[in-house]
Amino acid sequence: MTADFFLDEADEWREEAWDIIRRRSDLHLVIITKRTHRFELELPGDWGSGYENVTICCTCENQNRADYRLPLFLNLPIKHRTVIHEPMLEQIDIRKYLATGKIQGVTCGGESGPDARICDFAWILDSMEQCVEYDVPFWFKQTGARFKKGSKVYLIDRKDQMSQAQKAGVNYRY
Repeated sequence: MTADFFLDEADEWREEAWDIIRRRSDLHLVIITKRTHRFELELPGDWGSGYENVTICCTCENQNRADYRLPLFLNLPIKHRTVIHEPMLEQIDIRKYLATGKIQGVTCGGESGPDARICDFAWILDSMEQCVEYDVPFWFKQTGARFKKGSKVYLIDRKDQMSQAQKAGVNYRY
């Protein structure tokens, strides 16, 4: 799923989606959102502290969005939560959020497409080091189309972005 589950336009079908998620407890589902402010408004009545088979991922592309979304995210009734810096647009310090012990993983990646903004490998490494510091799994998912390493910016085809990230060898506990 690549759409934000808590998008306003999903209101009409979300109840049916929750029903399917509830019935398919044999599957582990990952729901991605940047709309942490809408989360509790859209939960099913039996959610409680969360479904065991659901991980909620909060996207934070820069420090401003991390500092806005993560405090809300960490106070929501969620059993499994991860953070995604994608597209990662700057160095992001989430140490104080990792220190809570509530974040079970961090994923980083650059932006794809013809108008992609630069993703700097130094930012990726900093996020990885934060995760190592707090023993939180880290996954460098993709380089993005414009990937900076040192002083050089590489243009990377979409088909190669994930494999190039994997070759960096910086994943931790993934």
